[in-house]
Amino acid sequence: MTDAHRPPFHLAIPVHDIEAARHFYGRVLGFEAGRSDTRWTDWNVEGHQVVTHEVDHHQNAVAGTNPVDGHQVPVPHFGLVLEVDRFQELAARLGDAGVEFVIKPYVRFEGEPGEQWTMFFLDPSGNALEFKAFRDLSQLFAV
Repeated sequence: MTDAHRPPFHLAIPVHDIEAARHFYGRVLGFEAGRSDTRWTDWNVEGHQVVTHEVDHHQNAVAGTNPVDGHQVPVPHFGLVLEVDRFQELAARLGDAGVEFVIKPYVRFEGEPGEQWTMFFLDPSGNALEFKAFRDLSQLFAV
């Protein structure tokens, strides 16, 4: 859900198979579908609008990786900052669905400013997603 002080963002991403995207974003991730046509679907991603567009000859969307905490983080990537309980629920849902994690759920900066849970995975078209959670959201930009 979006609070009144933060406008929702809009993000359009390419996919190579709209039906696979509909299954993944709708059934696996559990997002509500909005408007759609034969080659695109709007998704309500916790109050934000993400649109999957089927693009002919679409290839893997990951341009490369960047080393972070001993992991190779796929770039570009997008996702949400969730509450810890919602993060754990989503991680379990992904595991139950057999989604292969690029970076399995783990805690970064444990006991330090900015402590956060994070996980990375790919959608069926190779778009990288990162979902994270902070016990204390005021630490989102902690240094």
